[in-house]
Amino acid sequence: MCLSPAKGAGSDLPDPQTDMRLRIHQIVAGLDDTEADILRRVAWRLGCREQELDQLAIVRRSLDARHHDRPPYRVFTIEVEYDGTSDIPLAVGKIEVVEPKSVDRSAIRAESGSGSGSRSRSRPHVRPVVVGAGPAGLMAALELAEADVEPILIERGLPVEARQHDVEAFWRQGILNRESNVLYGEGGAGLFSDGKLTARIKDRTSIRRFLQVLVECGASPEILIDAEPHLGSDALAEIVPAIRGRIQARGGTVRFGTRLESFHIENGSIRGITISGDEMRTDACFLATGHSARDVYPMLSSSGVVLEPKPFAIGVRVEIPQHRIDTAQYGRFADHPSLRSASFRLTRKAGLRVRSCYSFCMCPGGVVIACASSDGMLTTNGMSFSGRAKPFGNAAFLVPVRPEDFGGANVGRPLAGVEFQRRWEQAAFEAGGGDFGLPAQRLTAFLKGGSSQGIPEERSCSRSVSADLRDVLPEFAADTLRAAIPLMLRELRGVRPEEVVLYAAETRSASPVRILRNAASGQSIGVSGLYPIGEGAGYAGGIVSSAVDGQRAAGQLLRS
Repeated sequence: MCLSPAKGAGSDLPDPQTDMRLRIHQIVAGLDDTEADILRRVAWRLGCREQELDQLAIVRRSLDARHHDRPPYRVFTIEVEYDGTSDIPLAVGKIEVVEPKSVDRSAIRAESGSGSGSRSRSRPHVRPVVVGAGPAGLMAALELAEADVEPILIERGLPVEARQHDVEAFWRQGILNRESNVLYGEGGAGLFSDGKLTARIKDRTSIRRFLQVLVECGASPEILIDAEPHLGSDALAEIVPAIRGRIQARGGTVRFGTRLESFHIENGSIRGITISGDEMRTDACFLATGHSARDVYPMLSSSGVVLEPKPFAIGVRVEIPQHRIDTAQYGRFADHPSLRSASFRLTRKAGLRVRSCYSFCMCPGGVVIACASSDGMLTTNGMSFSGRAKPFGNAAFLVPVRPEDFGGANVGRPLAGVEFQRRWEQAAFEAGGGDFGLPAQRLTAFLKGGSSQGIPEERSCSRSVSADLRDVLPEFAADTLRAAIPLMLRELRGVRPEEVVLYAAETRSASPVRILRNAASGQSIGVSGLYPIGEGAGYAGGIVSSAVDGQRAAGQLLRS
């Protein structure tokens, strides 16, 4: 819903004694309420006439569907210009006067649109290099470009248009391009995902900057106000090339099919890199290669960069008919035309003999996808388009992995987690038939053990193979999932276990390695001038946090 200026509001210059912009929280509206209804509720909350209000704008919008005995409703935070004589109850909670600076819309647009480039800077003698065109790399390159630094962005994979062709060949025929696939290429692994834009980080200014860039590059403006915004893979495929064009328009260079091969380090500082056989001089390298570029970690270790193992998780992708999820969340109002496909978040605490379990990366109305970047290894993920209109929803159900799970000799080794992942990805590849088919099993069969009982014809991933998923998971994970999934799904009333399908194994929800860096400078410990960023560095976990990490690192260089 987009609120328009209130009818009848005056267009004369406001009286500086009475005019002010207010922010009102928790305006409740029904699913069928109109803009006029919203305006009426705001006026009632303020105790004024509707004619005294102008320039209404939604700041935030969320859906509350917790109460199944009544319809879901929307909750708004709204800003409005007030120019009247009524006594506004500012002492009452949930109503506040917005600071003048924050309501200067042109200033906000100028600040968000110009990025770091709004400040004049002298150009460095050597152009900085950004390695990897996922969210972290794209935003780092954009910040540098808009500061007139003219970065060079290199990506081992291909641009979106060519990459989509390679990925379709992989999904339809099992043909893997090791340098252009679901995990490598422009947009990063997140290009083929739900495009969720939620994050736990608190840097609202940087998040807003990133969302504004997305909108300016073609995303729906609704992502600026939704409590749980998302884009969808179809939208990302249009937005990412627009970001690339913006980098190039400000003097940046983008090179695809270009692989990082080595670092040139002198006296503990980076002095250049070798890419696809060519040497390139630089004293600032932003490493945004993602956690699937596993060949980068040994290169870093041999160059004196300090790495450490970090916790991650392993599990399965759980697929449920979307109409069951909708009914579980919305009750008898599930068919209301203004309601979108429902999502869920589920958790289960650790028990006596099992670990904790949690859902992750829920894709309403989406599909389960196979992912690979190497021969003989396979993992899984979820994806949805902007409409989230497919008949199934899916989510990862994950179990934490601890360092002691790697085996005695491997405990403490920085790359032990990578080897652990590889082991189970190889098992998944073999269980799937050796041609990148995804191993799958009915939930009921997984719980009983033994025969797989076959998989339903109606499922989102057609190139999937019936398999016993206990062969694709470590014992502690299988035991935990068998105990936790039925209890977790009970919270989704009406979901039938016999309709639930599991795919395995979900191994790359997080990096198993952290590239240590100095908190103040953002540079790696061991090699100055190297800025590890994003998920592959172990400091981010999703599109938004990765993008913000890239922004911060660019800012650290520009301030140095």
